Amino acid sequence: MSSENARSLLIVEDDLALQKQIKWSVDKFESVTANDRDTALVQLRRHSPAVVTMDLGLPPDADGVSEGFKLLEQILAVEPDTKVIVLTGQNDQANALRAVALGAYDFFAKPFEPELLNLTIDRAFRMFELQKENRRLQEMYQPDALAGLVTRDPEMLRVCRTIEKVANTTATVMLLGESGTGKEVLARGLHQASQRKGEKFVAINCAAIPENLLESELFGYEKGAFTGAAKTTLGKIETANGGTLMLDEIGDLPFSLQAKLLRFIQERTIERVGGRQEIPVDVRIVCATHQDLKALSKESRFREDLYYRLAEIVINIPPLRARNGDAALLAYSFVRRFAREQNRGSLNLSEECVRVIENHTWPGNIRELENCIKRAVIMADGNKITPEDVGLESVVSEAADDSLDLRAVRESAEKNAIISALGRVNGNIVKAAELLGVSRPTLYDIMHRLGLK
Repeated sequence: MSSENARSLLIVEDDLALQKQIKWSVDKFESVTANDRDTALVQLRRHSPAVVTMDLGLPPDADGVSEGFKLLEQILAVEPDTKVIVLTGQNDQANALRAVALGAYDFFAKPFEPELLNLTIDRAFRMFELQKENRRLQEMYQPDALAGLVTRDPEMLRVCRTIEKVANTTATVMLLGESGTGKEVLARGLHQASQRKGEKFVAINCAAIPENLLESELFGYEKGAFTGAAKTTLGKIETANGGTLMLDEIGDLPFSLQAKLLRFIQERTIERVGGRQEIPVDVRIVCATHQDLKALSKESRFREDLYYRLAEIVINIPPLRARNGDAALLAYSFVRRFAREQNRGSLNLSEECVRVIENHTWPGNIRELENCIKRAVIMADGNKITPEDVGLESVVSEAADDSLDLRAVRESAEKNAIISALGRVNGNIVKAAELLGVSRPTLYDIMHRLGLK
């Protein structure tokens, strides 16, 4: 409803004298009138009133209540937020209560006192405006689709912004990254940020299913298509109709199925195994792989035409070892989650443990870190997790930098030190400033200069 209609009142009354009396009594509101159900619905669509006062006895059933209840149901169906105040006779409490049960805001007995009617209408307007403001605030603070992804790394933040930009397009997205870097988390975030978020997100791992079963898993099969096909079964593509389909490890898709997948992407129709009917499917495709598909296409192991169909938007996900400060941040996050799940109460990482986590190269990426922290939460004896609990050896890596530009070297060192410090203290600015040996305002100034948030 538009803001200019927020104080608009519709008066529905077939008695013209009473209609004029009500309008005169509530002259501080911008009111429009109607004397039957059809006229009231026209006025409703034209003016979108925030509040409606209505009599239940309307023509052609002026002595009954059937028309009034029909109108009440139609008003709430068209504009469910509208506050409807039902005007009833002195001895008609049963119908008044029935109207409230159907969704009316309030009821008022005739003959009415103008001051009390004005008070009731004013209260209805305030309720309407409060609900509207509450809805606006909920929309303003609606959780980000990627809110569950923990990172402070600039490159990873750029990945998140790219996901948000392409979410509401129809482009096919390819996520490239090592195993365990969070490709499925990003694919789900892409789905949740899109207009398809109310539909299904369906994922299938092309490397985890035997080649002779993968076709039927993707495309479904008809009853009797092969031995054991006792009934017609939908495939993953058809199941995801209207939503998003994630093809994980697409590089392992058998060459024999690549042509059939390409045809589906081009035609947007499928044929089940053993079937002859073309079935239209509307689905957004997101694929993921840790392999170099361009190299595979040169080796004739992956169709080049399929690659270009899938790679409309390519997003490279950095490994955990390249995401400065993220290992410590994620470790803190996993400790909180697993401590809650395992009923471990207050549990934290020791400083030595944080250093070990920061220095480890994490070849298994986030999945390896998650498993390590879960084990540590279970095995820790006290309320501090030690390097022994994590099961890692402390290896200090020395980063080589060939740059001789002193300003660039200094800025890079400052940036890395701040990101590492923030990761080590779980984002606490005061503790990070103490760790870095600067005041909090100085740290804020440096972060602002370096573009860190």
